[in-house]
Amino acid sequence: MAGMGFDPLTVMDTLRRKKYNHEMATFLLLHSQALQGLGFRNPLSCPGASGLRARRRQGWLREIRKLQKSTDLLLRKAPFSRVVREICNKFSRGVDFSWQAQALLALQEAAEAFLVHLFEDAYLLSLHAGRVTLFPKDVQLARRIRGIEEGLG
Repeated sequence: MAGMGFDPLTVMDTLRRKKYNHEMATFLLLHSQALQGLGFRNPLSCPGASGLRARRRQGWLREIRKLQKSTDLLLRKAPFSRVVREICNKFSRGVDFSWQAQALLALQEAAEAFLVHLFEDAYLLSLHAGRVTLFPKDVQLARRIRGIEEGLG
């Protein structure tokens, strides 16, 4: 790696010694050449190489662990209450009903339990399909498999 950049043959030899396959070595060489064109001398010195990814990964892992430990409600009470009152108003043809706080709390607990269980099932379906990303079709299939009583509605 002399002068402004580095020698592609030296990079290829180094990558092969580290037991990368040929496709990966070629990819890393092209990637390093693209970075060299941007002014980076070392192919691994680009900003956000691995440290930033690790911090991001730890950030959402930390959030998941925090949410799994807590028993708090996930949805805020006021917006949920407004949605419930709006739906109730729509189906009661304009008659305004009053809701007890405990009734709204019980409804919110049930709704959140339903949604968490639905997303667990949908995520298992996405893992079964060989994906990590949850798609809407996974949620639709989970609802279809559950049937009428369990959440098709």
